[in-house]
Amino acid sequence: MKWEKGRRSSNVEDRRGGGPARGRAGGRGLKLGGGAALVVVVVALLMGKDPRAILSLLQGQGSPTTVERPSTRERGKTGRATRAKKRPAAEDRLADFVSVVLADTEDAWTELFRKQGERYRKPKLVLFTGSVRSACGIQGAAVGPFYCPADQKVYIDLSFFADLRRRFKAPGDFAQAYVVAHEVGHHVQKLLGYSAAFARMKRGKSKAARNALSVRQELQADCLAGVWAHHAHKARKVLEAGDVEEGLGAAAAIGDDRLQRQARGTVTPESFTHGTSAQRVRWFKTGLKTGAVARCDTSGAAKL
Repeated sequence: MKWEKGRRSSNVEDRRGGGPARGRAGGRGLKLGGGAALVVVVVALLMGKDPRAILSLLQGQGSPTTVERPSTRERGKTGRATRAKKRPAAEDRLADFVSVVLADTEDAWTELFRKQGERYRKPKLVLFTGSVRSACGIQGAAVGPFYCPADQKVYIDLSFFADLRRRFKAPGDFAQAYVVAHEVGHHVQKLLGYSAAFARMKRGKSKAARNALSVRQELQADCLAGVWAHHAHKARKVLEAGDVEEGLGAAAAIGDDRLQRQARGTVTPESFTHGTSAQRVRWFKTGLKTGAVARCDTSGAAKL
């Protein structure tokens, strides 16, 4: 992916190295190694629970309803600590890359919204290490990158990209760009009213039905990531040979069916929340090929 000469976004909030985030309960919680975390994931899946939520609780991140917002003084201390700590050059290069990708999503979505007579409100992207306080609660790196609609921010621990490369076998800079674009896709969903619509549809539904709607919501974000890639390449020729394959590989690597099969050898479709590998690839390709937001309406799609 051609990115080195790209614009850097001014909407990156760097909280790396700021220490563990805390809720009212305080405490650092358990520090889980890779093996222990895998055991927790397997047990959670067998119990039909969300492993990300359990990992967050075990790591001392508390409940979203008990999170306190950091004071201005605390945020200042975090910023100073981050700047004072030296980081590997490779990590700072990755942060630079993420800033360029975010800027590119800003340019693409600003233009797309303008053509519809709307104004695109740019999200903030927060880089963190280990755990982070957000308006959606305190979350740990175990949940992966996430978007918080309450504060309209995307949160990423850069160590996830190492997992994407090693654990999920999805290397490449465009695979990483797909992840950022997917989370920004959730922001676009909020601005366009899709998130609120999905929330209304989930009310009063069974857990299986809510999960099915979550799948549709996540697949739409995959499609919107494809829409960004379509317009970014059309306007700035950012894609190189092999980039599309990297993006498709990343989409396939984090499908619910593949992750469950890797964790326990079987799959439970009613517990899916993000979609199968094939579905994620299909919807990313739909956005990439058409560049049309209207083609990403998964809420009523007969086939996912």
